[in-house]
Amino acid sequence: MAKENLELGSKSLDTGSSGLLAGKKHSMVLASQFSVMIGLILMMVVFSLMSPVFLTTGNIMNILIQSGTNAAIAAGMTFVILAGHIDLSVGPILAFSSVVATTYMANGGPIPVAAMIGLVVATLLGMFNGICIARFKLQAFIVTMSSMWFLRGLCYVYSNGRAVMGLPPAYRKLAAGKICGIPNVVFIVVIVYALGHFVLAKTKLGRHIYAIGDNKDAAYLSGVNVQKVEILVFMISGFCAGLSGLIYSSRLFSGQPVAGSGYELSAIAAVVIGGTSLSGGVGSIGGTLIGVLFISTLMNGLTILNVSAFWQQVFMGFVILGAVFLDHYRKTLIQA
Repeated sequence: MAKENLELGSKSLDTGSSGLLAGKKHSMVLASQFSVMIGLILMMVVFSLMSPVFLTTGNIMNILIQSGTNAAIAAGMTFVILAGHIDLSVGPILAFSSVVATTYMANGGPIPVAAMIGLVVATLLGMFNGICIARFKLQAFIVTMSSMWFLRGLCYVYSNGRAVMGLPPAYRKLAAGKICGIPNVVFIVVIVYALGHFVLAKTKLGRHIYAIGDNKDAAYLSGVNVQKVEILVFMISGFCAGLSGLIYSSRLFSGQPVAGSGYELSAIAAVVIGGTSLSGGVGSIGGTLIGVLFISTLMNGLTILNVSAFWQQVFMGFVILGAVFLDHYRKTLIQA
């Protein structure tokens, strides 16, 4: 009897410790998101004082439209990072899927079918990454970096290194169109993030993603189909990259083989700034959206202030480095 009571006490202690740790992680994520939100507001105040153009309706709409591309990619990246992985191939997936879709449109194909083709291609490319990582136990960094290189090259081969032009005029409306004065891109982003939040917070798949990111071995022993979930998160990442490619090509009204260069780093930075841990298991997609707006606002403000594009890259480098330090600091506090 004493032994049973000891075991029950031990289990209760473990459960209590797990609950405290989970609560600590959740509080840390909320605190991080709140601090980034405060930083975003302060940054907007500073830019508005330095330039009367910044807080105009036109510029705010411009920030929202510009952030749509990174927002879509970052949504998919959130799933990957929460599962404890990383995806460096999202930029080339964006480029290749958009070039395929716009080529079909330029040859007379209907816009909905072209968009579907682009999304399917992007999702299949994400699935390829996921299979290599989940089934063959390869490192996500190496697999997606390899995909980044060969997809970028394949994009140039497919397009002969030239932009795809001659698209139907109606395609502009995807990015430039408005509903009740609000850009279509805003509605697309809201739908993507609402669905992402629902999946992560309300479904079994979401719980499994967090479990795998927190402790893959424990998740496997608990009956989670780790391979299936890992493949799914990379498919989601690919799909979101394809959606971002459609938004990007609609904005530029062309298919660009150079599209998406460096977008993977901006997406990772947005995810981490928003409170998601690079080691997985901690974070939320709502925080990612805050991170996206933070980066987009910073870049927009620097552009309005006529800061050189070269210096903007310097600032972006510091933002990414700051995101890594922020992630390290959060881990230290959680483990304390």
